[in-house]
Parts: sequence; structure tokens; C-alpha cells
Amino acid sequence: MDGMSGPHVIRGSVSLPEAELMWRFSRSSGPGGQHVNTSDSKVELSFDLARTEALPEVWKQRALERLAGRLVDGVVTVRSSEHRSQWRNREAAAVRLAALLAEATAPPPKPRRPTRIPRGINERRLREKKQRSQTKRGRSARDWN
Repeated sequence: MDGMSGPHVIRGSVSLPEAELMWRFSRSSGPGGQHVNTSDSKVELSFDLARTEALPEVWKQRALERLAGRLVDGVVTVRSSEHRSQWRNREAAAVRLAALLAEATAPPPKPRRPTRIPRGINERRLREKKQRSQTKRGRSARDWN
């Protein structure tokens, strides 16, 4: 592929394997004048997630679970048609796929450790509540005549 900017990194040293990317081009809808009817500027980029060897096994399983709704027979597809040039759409599609895979293969967040509220803070809150209650009670009980 001449002119394509370097490998699209997913995370760390892992990047999209150029050999495993399947490209499809078709006519894009939208503006473009007379040129639009002859150029295939819409890009569809497919990546066989189920059969790839480029991703570590753990990442692959994680991605297959998280992208289950987007996969068709283990293949994830990304479309791009926002640019008028095919080359720019190819770039956009590759970047989008790399971002999607980066998100899908990210490690799960660490579980949250619940924090204990210090006793002093709780006591202060109750003291202030009581104080406020006294203030309000003092307003209504008094007869102003």
C-alpha cells in the first residue's frame, strides 16, 4: 500500500496487521459533483477478529466478548465515507478500527474498594443536624404577640 501512513497501533507493540485487513470500496452518497458517480470513495474495512493471530489470546477473547453485538461470523467491520477522497476515508477507517480494538481489548477496571466514613465526620454531621433542627423548632414555637 503506497502512501498509507505507518502501522495503526492498537496498544503497546501490537498494531493492525496489514495482511489481515479486508478493504471494500463503493460509491459514497452525499456531495461531490460530477465526480461522485465515478469514484469509489466509501470505504469498508473488515478485520477477522475470531481468526487473527496478531492479538494476544487474552485480548482476543476480551474483544470477542465486548464486540459480540458488532461481529458477523467473528468479523468486525468499520465504514468511512465522510471524506471525498478514498485515501482519507481509508485512513479514517483504519484509525477507527484501531481505536475500537484498543477499547475492546483494554483490561477491565480495578474493582472499587468501598471507603469508610470517619466517625468524626459522621458525628459532626449529626451535631449540625441537631443544631439546625433546634434553630427551626425555635422559629415556630415562639408566639410573637
